Amino acid sequence: MRLLLGNILFSPRLGELTAIPRGALLLRDDGVLEDVLPAAPEGADAETVDYGDALILPSFVDMHLHAPQYPMLGMGMDLPLIDWLNTYTFKTEARFADEAFARRTYRRLAEELITGGTTRVCMFSSLHTDATLILMEELERAGVTGYVGKVNMDRNSGGDLNETTEESKRETLRWLDACDRFHFVKPILTPRFTPSCTDELMAWLGKLAEQRGLYVQSHLSENRGEIAWVKELHPDCAQYWETYAKYGLWKDHTVMAHCVWSDERERAAMREHGVTVAHCADSNINICSGVAPVRTLLDEGVSVTLGSDIAGGAMLAMSRVVTTSIRVSKLRCMKTDGRDGFLTVDEAFYLGTTAGHRWFGADGGFAKGKPLHAIVVDESGFPEPVRELTLRERFERCIYLMDKSAIRAVWSEGRRVAGA
Repeated sequence: MRLLLGNILFSPRLGELTAIPRGALLLRDDGVLEDVLPAAPEGADAETVDYGDALILPSFVDMHLHAPQYPMLGMGMDLPLIDWLNTYTFKTEARFADEAFARRTYRRLAEELITGGTTRVCMFSSLHTDATLILMEELERAGVTGYVGKVNMDRNSGGDLNETTEESKRETLRWLDACDRFHFVKPILTPRFTPSCTDELMAWLGKLAEQRGLYVQSHLSENRGEIAWVKELHPDCAQYWETYAKYGLWKDHTVMAHCVWSDERERAAMREHGVTVAHCADSNINICSGVAPVRTLLDEGVSVTLGSDIAGGAMLAMSRVVTTSIRVSKLRCMKTDGRDGFLTVDEAFYLGTTAGHRWFGADGGFAKGKPLHAIVVDESGFPEPVRELTLRERFERCIYLMDKSAIRAVWSEGRRVAGA
């Protein structure tokens, strides 16, 4: 057994924060969390790791990011979505046919994720099978867990990324067959978005998802131009979501990024089918897509998580994604004269941690009976306060001020993967 000691904070439910000063996390030898305790038990037969006055929080979960866009962070931010894709994105992703380039890029990305406190991801690769396998290797090497998808796209790729329908099918099967060797990173089917996949490919992916019990990720209702384009391609569908549903790609554990313009009917379809939203506040603002109705989604019972959406989003650190989500929700609150309430710090922290971990089957902030995912935050580099802060005040300041230099240790899947 092992005891981790420190100031423990987590969000068990939306809008709730549990704070345990000088509490303890009791781990089994296999890294599974046995219990969350108000203090270290006397005479416990356990190795003790004492983090002193540091804060111990659940690690972050990034539910939507594009790994091959990592090299283009901060580029093309003045362009709308489709122009941005054609000018920058597809050209950058085409570079990942070069396996050496993929190895260098993905090793650095994986290290940056872990040192920034993100231990679980739901991630897009490119359409390149071998580069996708390299990505999965580097994530697993660094200690990142989660799901990675080889992107499928057999049309509208801007000329820089090309796969035929048959190539897409063949390479998807080759990729899936090679995924058995991974322990902590698993495959997820990834039609890029409806305009990039022919009807034949979408139908094939839907059947594959059913046959192999695979999860699905894609994009939905990101901006109005995209929605109009989808309507032209699928005039038989009244709404965007139906282009996934008719092929069996709209189901429990499907992750749809953005959902900025999802109306009441589309939101109801998410709730009824167990579809999860990956809210990407930074990207939606950068590309002028709009401000997603997060408060409405939550009030209506839709599952909402957070994503960095690099490189539409220009920040990989999920602590910054959390605070950006708060700021963007305040913009929507002001725009609607207060009808849409903004996200509180506790709520946004829940979305960036517990809500994501729940998608992976680990609920409650720190999930008993599941391998530990946690970060330890050292506040010594923050400005000196004028008085002694409450643990709640320290938590809020931590969420707004932390960067990876403040993260003293990272635990992923019950293992310490960074720090001491």
